[in-house]
Amino acid sequence: MSLSFAGRTCIVTGAARGIGRAIAQAFAAHGASVVIVDRSQAAGEEVAQEIRRRGSEALAVEADVARRDAIARAVADADRHFGRIDVVIHNAGFFPLRPFEEIDETLLDLSLSVNLKAAFWLTQEALPHLRRSGHGRVLVTSSVTGPRVAYPGLAHYAASKAGLNGFIRAAALELAKDGITVNGVEPGMIATLAVANLGGNDYRRALARSIPLGRLGQPHEIAFAMLYLASDAAAYITGQTLVVDGGALLPECGSAGGQD
Repeated sequence: MSLSFAGRTCIVTGAARGIGRAIAQAFAAHGASVVIVDRSQAAGEEVAQEIRRRGSEALAVEADVARRDAIARAVADADRHFGRIDVVIHNAGFFPLRPFEEIDETLLDLSLSVNLKAAFWLTQEALPHLRRSGHGRVLVTSSVTGPRVAYPGLAHYAASKAGLNGFIRAAALELAKDGITVNGVEPGMIATLAVANLGGNDYRRALARSIPLGRLGQPHEIAFAMLYLASDAAAYITGQTLVVDGGALLPECGSAGGQD
């Protein structure tokens, strides 16, 4: 099974930290030129420099993916710099904890814009390039939270991620005629800075004990799932999501949510 992306260009949103950073690093390590899209130019450039030091090509682009015009500029920058786009990965996420009764219009709009609407705009902007690629892939970081389970204080996040799974199926159906596949990964609890929002070290240790594999996942384990789904080996897979949660959803009673 080949996981080579030599000669291909991959765009990753939210790529300056956590899962997004691991995704960018993994694709670069397998030969892709990587476009690191993040709200922080400095943080994105740090990742790009790290990738370039390892011998791969990378471009950092500052963009707020809550805005369609910013996404359009990022795609245009990627095309100007590398001359092609083969894989787009919408990973950026917004998930502050907020009790259900305190969710206001501003929070809900931003959650839907970053987590869900950006997947539409990124795919639409990249579509002409993906059609020309011959290896067009659209991938999204979804979550078990929303499509499968719920977590207190994350109703806005859960709704956006459930919507993402609908996007995956519908876009896969409509883009299949162009040979473009659309898939997603649903992380469970992954050891990123985002987990710190949920509690301290004691909480995280208890959480790890509740997972059948006995630990939180690592960002690179989500990245490896993305690599497979974007590869030629997965060319006949579309409209699907892959749960990567250490078995957290397996027990009949009790389960854990997850973040990007």
